[in-house]
Amino acid sequence: MNETKQNRTANMNIIHNKKIPKVSLIEPNTSGYLLFALEVDHRPPIGFFLESKKKQKILRNLKALVANLNDNKIIDATLFKTILMPPGRGEFLKKRPEVSIAKFDVVLLVQFDSHDAAVKYKESSEWTLIEQEYKSDVTKTLTVSGKNVRRIGPVDHSKKGVFLFNYFFADDVNQNLSIWEHTAGWFEYQTGLDNSELILPDNPTQNSYKIINHCRWNHLADIMPSLLFKPSFRGFVLKNFESNNVAAIPILYRLA
Repeated sequence: MNETKQNRTANMNIIHNKKIPKVSLIEPNTSGYLLFALEVDHRPPIGFFLESKKKQKILRNLKALVANLNDNKIIDATLFKTILMPPGRGEFLKKRPEVSIAKFDVVLLVQFDSHDAAVKYKESSEWTLIEQEYKSDVTKTLTVSGKNVRRIGPVDHSKKGVFLFNYFFADDVNQNLSIWEHTAGWFEYQTGLDNSELILPDNPTQNSYKIINHCRWNHLADIMPSLLFKPSFRGFVLKNFESNNVAAIPILYRLA
């Protein structure tokens, strides 16, 4: 019996699957975020166990930076490096060749006690100097300040695991938020996901990433088999993305 059905609602083309429960959300936190992502090494999707000397140096320098951040409004600062780039982009990006595909293999995520504190630090001379130091030495960087707008649960950075940053592109931010919320239950149900913090960047432009999802699993085995072998990932998750002009660009990381 086919459990999937399709409805059009308010300019959205929603695909339902009654076997997949609605996502369990809690209130967003009141933090502000500063994300600094760098594209350093070019590798195949599963080739990031090889690290150039340049990347090793950048990681050492960023670790030292994290250790020396002394802003009293910082709650947490964590450095990540890519494990692999899993499937999940879908078909919509083929219709938007102008969109820059995220290939960031190093990410620094700083959490502040408020959104205002994150914006203030991003605009500081200290942060400007940090950005300038790395921009000249890597292929691409991304600096985003933003706030949490949807949350399954807090993401634990205190222990090792597999961390996702999913860089979403969409024609419309609100549509992107709605589709993320509609499909997030699949990850709870199929992968045991119990945490996620969705970051809404400040002032996203037409070709930037509209939202960035961050979450964690204990092991690759918790997520990869579902992405590769469960038909509902393509028939429900990716189909909802494509039908609503949304594209996910997922990258899996570990603590650096």
